[in-house]
Amino acid sequence: MTAILTTRPAVSVAGLRKSFGTKVVLDDIDLTVTEGTVFALLGPNGAGKTTMVRILATLLAADGGSIRVAGHDLTREPDAVRAAIGLTGQFAAVDRLLTVRENLRLMADLNRLGRAEGRSRVDGLIERFDLGESAGKPVSVLSGGQQRRVDLAMTLVGDPRLIFLDEPTTGLDPRSRHEMWRIVRELVAEGVTVFLTTQYLDEADELADRIAVLDQGRIVAEGTPDELKRRIPGGHLLLRFADPATLRTAAAVLDAAQRDDAALTLQVPSDGGVTSLRAVLAALDAVHVQPEHLAVHTPDLDDVFFAFTGAPATASDIASEENR
Repeated sequence: MTAILTTRPAVSVAGLRKSFGTKVVLDDIDLTVTEGTVFALLGPNGAGKTTMVRILATLLAADGGSIRVAGHDLTREPDAVRAAIGLTGQFAAVDRLLTVRENLRLMADLNRLGRAEGRSRVDGLIERFDLGESAGKPVSVLSGGQQRRVDLAMTLVGDPRLIFLDEPTTGLDPRSRHEMWRIVRELVAEGVTVFLTTQYLDEADELADRIAVLDQGRIVAEGTPDELKRRIPGGHLLLRFADPATLRTAAAVLDAAQRDDAALTLQVPSDGGVTSLRAVLAALDAVHVQPEHLAVHTPDLDDVFFAFTGAPATASDIASEENR
């Protein structure tokens, strides 16, 4: 199914503030999440990510600010917000003693679906999440990845148009993580909005249309993954040459290069684009030199994360956020 692209906000936040005692966890936060996109909130432990999700999902009251979620004012219309959203936390929120089907039927009852509609929704989700062979088994015997699929399926029973995924792949093996990514992409293709918090930078790079970096309670950077990477210096071309003489000749024409005589390499500042690459190769061609090996390095989200976030939070900071 092809998503219908809009520019309407699924989440709109202005001046959001939250403190626990004297600890300021969220400090004057502004952000907008567009419908039908994946918005990723990155940050170190204790930065305020989970607190942000709990506030937007009506589980925790803000100290101040204006918040609209799914078109509804969070303070005046919390029931309407709850009816429009789904939430999957860091750990599977399922009854491990019930079977997969029983968990899904329970959620259908909680969403007040009629018997026929509830049965149809449950059967459809079991098929969609490839849980047919596990449907009659207690959740306790399933793998971690299967349990997370059940958890997300339960979130979708109410057909939410906005889903909060708080560290959805924590503890999963690589295969299960990629399966979860596939499901997220499918949901977004159907027009669902996903608000994702994660510490896995490759996950944000794979999924997010837009990223905000939260550190010490403030948004310190925001943009598309490519926009954030372009803000970080350090991109370069690494050229390796066959012998010292060729290296010296290349270094003479590429006077901005960092030279390593032992490794026979030059590191030339570059944005990784075709234009800068052609310029370097043209300069070498003019003196009849060719590199034996060439590699392009551009900043990644790891570089973005370390550039924009401060010192790691203390254990007490983490506990003050996550245990409330």
